[in-house]
Amino acid sequence: MEKPKDKKWILTDNPAIKFEDNTVGRLKKQIWDASEEEIDAILKEYDIPSEPELGKAGTYIQNTPRVKVIEKRSKNDIVFVPIGCTENHGMHANSGLDTFMVTQILEGVRRYTAKQGREVSLAFPPLNYGGHPYHHLGMPGTVIMPKEVVEETIIYMMLGLWNDGFRKIILVNNHGHLWMLESAIQEFMKRFQLPGIFQVLDWHRAVREFFYPTDREDSLETHFVHADEAETSVGLLLFPDMIDMSVVEDAEGESFLPDGHFDKSVDPFGRPHRWSEGEGHAAIERAATPQGVVGKPSIASVKKAKRPIAAILKYLTLVHDQILDAFPAGTVPPVEKITLRTEKEMEPFLKEPFSEGWKSVYELPPMGVFYKL
Repeated sequence: MEKPKDKKWILTDNPAIKFEDNTVGRLKKQIWDASEEEIDAILKEYDIPSEPELGKAGTYIQNTPRVKVIEKRSKNDIVFVPIGCTENHGMHANSGLDTFMVTQILEGVRRYTAKQGREVSLAFPPLNYGGHPYHHLGMPGTVIMPKEVVEETIIYMMLGLWNDGFRKIILVNNHGHLWMLESAIQEFMKRFQLPGIFQVLDWHRAVREFFYPTDREDSLETHFVHADEAETSVGLLLFPDMIDMSVVEDAEGESFLPDGHFDKSVDPFGRPHRWSEGEGHAAIERAATPQGVVGKPSIASVKKAKRPIAAILKYLTLVHDQILDAFPAGTVPPVEKITLRTEKEMEPFLKEPFSEGWKSVYELPPMGVFYKL
């Protein structure tokens, strides 16, 4: 009997790393094989590193004159939404580390797409304070919002952006509250049934292969956990003035069960559980690692962050390009194939805001058992 053909994989010199033979996998393999000089060239294309742009006019929807927002949206109605938190990342790092990591990555993508003539829009982070897993409870410097606050904030942020003509909303996450963001997207769709492209992306996990320790000179030496070698290296590359290596401390967590069940932060091992799928098997942060660190930030360096950052910049660009190519500005996936609404019903809501016949999404008739006033 003939055996079924195996799925094609692109192998690497590391038996732990392989890529699917598709556009995503081929892109990752290209970054995997790139020389350090080629990685530097990629970072230069995105002007990485650069000063933070949260206060720079014309870089986010909220700091751009509305006339320019509309002009940019006419060419590109994708919006990237960075999501971080306020969290203790050790004495050496800033509590806004997660937010600044993701904002500066997306600012690089914005600069790159601007050079292409179809600049993507960025929205200010909707969560300066995020949700958190239980084991962060009690840590000074960590501000924990209830999950309902996180979810409802995301849902109504998405609704407002959709009403303004941004029908392709990509949440780029940099913090350990992913399940809340997934829940928000699902609830958004159940509640409003609006056509568009809506995604949440844990950027570290999207390029997890590049956080895997190897014997390369520019490789990380330890697996990604928290406020560790990986995160500190990224901070040193993107915002070195916010990192103080003179006070850095290493620390390790304490588990009460044998290793192998729960994965690390970017799921490098494919273990039965994600890190977030349980509590009680390991000591909480306040008891085991009051330093706010799990790992070895002391061995961090700029060099170790370059390949992972190059990988996420290129991947986010691929996501952006494939969405915009499939659904150019002003278009959405087929209404009747992705919602229970009709094309005729949605016609006025899909018009350009304030154009003739346009209706605000806040006038949308309620629908279904999940609708919530």
